[in-house]
Amino acid sequence: MAVSVNRHFGELGGSYLFSEVGRRVAEFQKENPDRSIIRMGIGDVTRPIPPVIVEAMKKAAGEMGTQEGFHGYGPEPGYGFLREAVAGYYSRRGVELSPEEIFISDGAKSDLGNLGDIFDAECSVLVTDPVYPAYVDSAVMSGRKVFYAAASAEQGFIPLPAQKGYLQEGDIIFLCSPNNPTGAVMTREMLEQWVEFARRHGRLIVFDAAYECFIQDDEIPHSIFEIEGAKECALEICSFSKKAGFTGLRCGYTVIPKELVVDGVSVRDLWFRRQSTRFNGASYITQRAAEAVFTPEGEAALEENLAYYRANAAILSEMLTECGVRHTGGKNAPYIWMECGVRNAFYTGKPGTGGILDSWTFFDRLLKEEGVVGTPGAGFGKAGEGFLRLTAFSTRENTLEAAERMKKFFRSL
Repeated sequence: MAVSVNRHFGELGGSYLFSEVGRRVAEFQKENPDRSIIRMGIGDVTRPIPPVIVEAMKKAAGEMGTQEGFHGYGPEPGYGFLREAVAGYYSRRGVELSPEEIFISDGAKSDLGNLGDIFDAECSVLVTDPVYPAYVDSAVMSGRKVFYAAASAEQGFIPLPAQKGYLQEGDIIFLCSPNNPTGAVMTREMLEQWVEFARRHGRLIVFDAAYECFIQDDEIPHSIFEIEGAKECALEICSFSKKAGFTGLRCGYTVIPKELVVDGVSVRDLWFRRQSTRFNGASYITQRAAEAVFTPEGEAALEENLAYYRANAAILSEMLTECGVRHTGGKNAPYIWMECGVRNAFYTGKPGTGGILDSWTFFDRLLKEEGVVGTPGAGFGKAGEGFLRLTAFSTRENTLEAAERMKKFFRSL
């Protein structure tokens, strides 16, 4: 038998969305080396990690240089001190979890892809459209069928189980709130509908809570486990990347309640078995840094950074409102999802008409004319065509400059 490749990789798009964005920007910079570029597309953070967390890393690094403080391989699910700190964070929001239900990893993206290992390849996936591409690509790589729950701007980019008959498809349901890319946020009532649907039809919800730290509205749930019955049908993934600026450190966690059972088997036990075989754990130094996130000093320092990003989002939202551009997000979320132009009387509902450009055309023009980089909505699914994603993770200076450049760009359309 000859070696063969995974044929499902051939079913992926030509390149990952953000790789294509990077390629186009690099090509433009090569042709225009003196042109100033402001990146408002990829969600990498810009604020430094607070000193209290840095000091925790330094202390942990110092321990590694001593006989008594040295740490080799750690426990695959994570050190007890961090799992307990995460459980305490949930408890303060009224969600009681055992540390044994929390699994520390090197980031949410890794867990989102690796979770497929513990479910049958015949299990199909349901994603919202627009959608974070990693959900889809991971499913395609493993040969799963992918179904889309499309939602329009009129629906606030949040599909609900009762809206379309095809939502009966999809064994594993990916939900993200606050949403990447649209910035839309699910209310308690919306999450209750999804939990009820999953329990009634034997579906599993994978809830991506990577941006919960941006929620300011007290009525918006931070965790799906705030919904009654969710522990029986859902697991939750979260990250320190945006909350604590760990995009360079890499750390996240997955919560799998003991009540979550599929085919009579504990999903938590399956995940523990998978991680024990294929993951050696996040580093001790990184986990000590993450532990400091949940101290009173850490939370206070991080709130300053989060307030900074929230203010950036408000600047972009106010600019778009001033220019008459329809958009969502920017409140309770770090993303702004904007239409690619300003609608006029000739708009037919399709991009390319009535003042609305298709997203890659808009991206290229905004880059070439004003040197501002967003992320084309078409890369997030069919329902994303005609939209562009902006992020609030840039510096204040760049955010203000980008807003001024975009005002000029809209006047030229």
